[in-house]
Amino acid sequence: MIISSLIVAVFPLVNVLIVCVVGVYLERKVSAHIQDRLGPMRTGWHGSLQLIADFIKLLQKEDIASTQADKPLFTIAPVLVFTGGFAAYATIPFSSKLIGSEAEVGIFYVIAVSGIAVISILMAGWSGNNKYSLLGAMRSAAQIISYEIPTALVVLSMVMLTGTLSLGKMSEMQTAYFWNWNLFGGAGFGAAKFLLIPFMVVGFIIIFISTLAETNRTPFDIPEAESELVAGYFTEYAGMKYAMFMLTEYGNMFLVSAIVSILFLGGYQSPIGYLGNSIGAE
Repeated sequence: MIISSLIVAVFPLVNVLIVCVVGVYLERKVSAHIQDRLGPMRTGWHGSLQLIADFIKLLQKEDIASTQADKPLFTIAPVLVFTGGFAAYATIPFSSKLIGSEAEVGIFYVIAVSGIAVISILMAGWSGNNKYSLLGAMRSAAQIISYEIPTALVVLSMVMLTGTLSLGKMSEMQTAYFWNWNLFGGAGFGAAKFLLIPFMVVGFIIIFISTLAETNRTPFDIPEAESELVAGYFTEYAGMKYAMFMLTEYGNMFLVSAIVSILFLGGYQSPIGYLGNSIGAE
């Protein structure tokens, strides 16, 4: 019992670390090739160990802060932003057994906890006493709050259709084959499911665009516009505090991907039926 609880608790953290390592590497390499560059090449095969080297470098860096910074808020902000992003993983079902909490209000909990990010981003931008940071924080908070509305409307629509707030139950409703996914009308609606498909596709597109904006991905990366704001709301941060912001950003990218997958693409269920059921039963 204790071992299984530890696995459920540690797995999301390990997942965040892996997502960050793979995500940063792919982003740097893909963008480099698009721009006819090579990207990182020196550490590991084709630069595959570059992020690990960068992480070790960040651990060794001195923790510096401006003398004009609000030290308590400046220190709390990266911890708070990571806590909010990591806590949201508690109700994400990685399988029928690998889930932190089977709370009946799972999706509501995720939306509520993810709101902590707005507070911590504003804290980070204001406490550093840097105008670039403050502008980046204001942009980021405005963007997140703005796109939370269409995201919440799509989520509310799916809650009304499925009749549950539990992410685990939403995944179970889409078991068996891919045509039972909510994107294709979902199971249990009979012939009426085909009438739902256009609305599901529109909802999927809306939440996909909204989650891109909430995670500051291109073309919604104005909070971190390097050409204008250096690095955005965490311009003043260095070392491990900077790494915590990066971990949270890529962890949130996986989080919103998981939410969209659960709402529309069957969650942890396999598109070929038997495999998904057998994995979920283990």
